[in-house]
This record gives sequence, structure tokens and C-alpha cells, in this order.
Amino acid sequence: MKYLVMVQGSQADYEAMSGRGSAESPAWDKDQLTTMFAHMNAINEELTAKGEMLDGQGLAAPSTTRFVTVDGEGGPVVTDGPYAETKEVLAGYWLLDCASLDRVTEIAAQVARCPAPPGSPEYAVVIRPVDERGPSQD
Repeated sequence: MKYLVMVQGSQADYEAMSGRGSAESPAWDKDQLTTMFAHMNAINEELTAKGEMLDGQGLAAPSTTRFVTVDGEGGPVVTDGPYAETKEVLAGYWLLDCASLDRVTEIAAQVARCPAPPGSPEYAVVIRPVDERGPSQD
């Protein structure tokens, strides 16, 4: 079964990882950032070795986000940042092919144990099954 495993963050977290801390998210130093990346890379290597990794990416800061809707004539209406009011956004993801929900839950727990500076916000790791069949009325 395929699962999307998602990690969350905020613009303040991205700034903190760049060394610019705030009341919402303390600044990371280079050693803490290196430790975090080593933790995530170890997970990626394990998932790849076990054949469970289909894709995984970290996403750029929320300040680079673009929202697209359509106007009355169907033309695009684009809204860019800033998104200071946005609390949590998708920060990264893994698309995995795992034998069971228990296995993907084990992986999510590994992700949740990612080291961070003391006082950093904690976010739940989100698991969503991929629906490859689509909705059915049967």
C-alpha cells in the first residue's frame, strides 16, 4: 500500500533553521542543522534499502508559496506571500510503499524523533494512505 508521510513547519521554523530565531522557533546552529539532516538522511537510506521509498522531498519556505484560483471567466488569480499568519504548512514529505499501516507508523515515529533545538515547536507527522482507485459509490 502507498502512503504519503508529511512533516509540518512554519515560516518561523525555516527562518530559525537559517539562524534567525524568534519567540515561536529558536535559532538552530550549524551542528543542530547537520544533526537533523543526518537523521533524515539515515531514514531515507533505510527506506531506499528496504525498497519502500518512492519519493521524498523537503519543500521551500512558505514565503515562496503561490496560491492560484480562477476568476469569473476562468482566468488565473495568483496570490503570493507573505504568509506570516499561516501557522502550519507542509514542510516535506515521503511517498512510501509499505507492507502495512503498522510499518508506516513505525517510520513516522522515526521521523518524529528528529532532533531539534530545545524549545522548538513539535508537529505531528501526518500519514495519509494514497487512494489509487478513487471514490466509489459501490
